[in-house]
Amino acid sequence: MSEPSLPVVVIGAGPVGLAAAAQLLARGLEPLVLEAGPDIGHAVRAWGHVRMFSPWEFNIDAAARVLLEAEGWSAPDPSHYPTGAELVRDYLAPLAATPALRGRISTGAKVVGVARRDFGRLHDAPGRDTAPFMLHVESCCGVRAIEARAVIDCSGTWHAPNPAGSHGMPAPGEARHAARIAYGIPDVLGAERATYAGGTTLVVGAGHSAMNAVLDLAELAKGALGTRILWAFRRPLGAVNFGGGAKDGLAQRGELGARAQALVETGAVTALAPFLIDRIADAEGRLAVTGRQEARTTTVQADRIIVATGFRPDLSFLREVRLGLDPAVEATPALAPLIDPNLHSCGTVRPHGEAELRHPEAGFYIAGMKSYGRAPTFLMATGHEQVRSIAAFLAGDIEAARRVELVLPETGVCSTDRAPAGAAASCCSPVEAAQPVLAPVAAGGGCCGPAKAPAPKAGGCCG
Repeated sequence: MSEPSLPVVVIGAGPVGLAAAAQLLARGLEPLVLEAGPDIGHAVRAWGHVRMFSPWEFNIDAAARVLLEAEGWSAPDPSHYPTGAELVRDYLAPLAATPALRGRISTGAKVVGVARRDFGRLHDAPGRDTAPFMLHVESCCGVRAIEARAVIDCSGTWHAPNPAGSHGMPAPGEARHAARIAYGIPDVLGAERATYAGGTTLVVGAGHSAMNAVLDLAELAKGALGTRILWAFRRPLGAVNFGGGAKDGLAQRGELGARAQALVETGAVTALAPFLIDRIADAEGRLAVTGRQEARTTTVQADRIIVATGFRPDLSFLREVRLGLDPAVEATPALAPLIDPNLHSCGTVRPHGEAELRHPEAGFYIAGMKSYGRAPTFLMATGHEQVRSIAAFLAGDIEAARRVELVLPETGVCSTDRAPAGAAASCCSPVEAAQPVLAPVAAGGGCCGPAKAPAPKAGGCCG
């Protein structure tokens, strides 16, 4: 391990990044949180209008709670489903303002490079694993260098959405028409209502973000005549996974899929399945989207496109770090089989920690949503458990690092017949904790899913 007097740098001041800082402090380690945005929770603020599918009971890290309660903070109603804005206002902002953390967070500090001091990625020599990390950090004052004993990248994936193109690359014309294309879950019922009311919107994607966008548009259509919704899937409709419904351990997440499926079945939205987008062009002020439906080429017209096809990790500033990544998922090889949608279709993931998140570069970790690479179904509570385990390991408490302090809920959907021998246990079978559950997160929680009440919006992703 690098020099103990140096801080552990945490990249990103979102829910998992701030939880990492709290967990490090609880272990007697010095954290330094670097946030690229102008304020903490920058990505969460971008989906502030979206309601999470897990209540407050499951969204607060244990170490963070200790810091907050020491300052007289009272937890929100544990049964309430917060929006992203409420998550920032009632939890993240007060946490960042605690005396323990406020002097250890730098905003407007974008990490543009990470390496070992005096060691490029290629160079092997005695002392590499004990050399400090060197981070180049860009701010309004230029680029400065910061040394660290370890690095935990919790920067998330919000700013690296997947494109609409069917090949994993932006479709020809996608960049050119970016002004009429939104990624993620736009505020259709609020700030951007006028943009979508009365027009035709093509939603691309099949996950929770797409479901939320479709549900919001359907709500908008009730009061805005002429509002039409096209929903494009990349697979046949019979192969689309709308979730586990009533069997989902997070009831609101299950309800999201059931509501979205009902819109398709009743014809409230027009499903295009399968529809593989090849190009996007102008059509007298509208967008002409050409794709393949089985053996034929089809062109549909829309006024706007919402691309909700998931996210991918930004690895550009980690070029000098020795990463161990699965070639498909872009998660660590130990974590990839647990989350790879090619191996199973359910979102129930065995709790995991430092051991599964290790990279060949000792002392470097990716945690939170970014740790899942391109895989979906990340839960915030998973990130809390990840950073708890990493902090324990960095502090030398190997037993605590290996101990499981979280039991995640089942999604109610499972298809594991394609899983290879030796892969993780069935993703939909209960996962018992190796030790008693110590953290207050006993049934999961997090983002990328819904809560029907009290607002019609639901879902959102965080990392």
